[in-house]
Amino acid sequence: MDCMVGYKGCYQRAYRCLGAAAEIMEDQRSVLLTDALSQKLAKRARGILTREVPRRKAEASGRVKLRFLGAITHQGPVCLYDTALAQCGRVYALTDICGLAHELLIHLLAGVTANGYDVVACPDPMAPDRLAHLLVPRLGLAFLTVSAGLPLPTAPYRRIRLEAAADGEALRRSRPRLRFARKVSAALVEEAVSSLAQAKAMHDDLEAIYNPHVDFGLVDEIAQDIWEEILSF
Repeated sequence: MDCMVGYKGCYQRAYRCLGAAAEIMEDQRSVLLTDALSQKLAKRARGILTREVPRRKAEASGRVKLRFLGAITHQGPVCLYDTALAQCGRVYALTDICGLAHELLIHLLAGVTANGYDVVACPDPMAPDRLAHLLVPRLGLAFLTVSAGLPLPTAPYRRIRLEAAADGEALRRSRPRLRFARKVSAALVEEAVSSLAQAKAMHDDLEAIYNPHVDFGLVDEIAQDIWEEILSF
């Protein structure tokens, strides 16, 4: 019990920090997101769909599977790009420092599924109501949001700088504010990661106590019994 003193507090602190970071990132996004920008990204999406997605008469719309590709962990932010690269050889890298990727991806999602292709839509772990990545395995096509902290491990097929679509004057005017917001949100995420790491260290201490006393052979036997029961169905 002593090992777990403060354990819940670590998670509560992490959640508070991540929540605050998400709020700041949303404010940063709203600075640049205008109707004109949305229309510009919608037009860009239509151009990509024309080039990359063969048109066909589909009896039904493609299915959408929701899967997280990234997370905030005790080791920091991670994204499993290799999972996407294993399925998709053509990758559009979306350089996004202001949270604009969703505005492009949502139009791509609609266009791809309208042609009957199944997709894997990957929400942003910091804002699950928005998309961060989109995979179209049948076409070997992926749209992956990348950043300086989470670079793509290989050269992309195409690269799109989303902030370049924003109004130039608004971007220049807001640059100090955006820079400050990124700095503060990064510090909050760093504090959250520290809290998660502390919680994991506590859990590791607990496991070190009870792990030697677990009969893993019996656990395996129970798992095998359950598996054989499933096979009998």
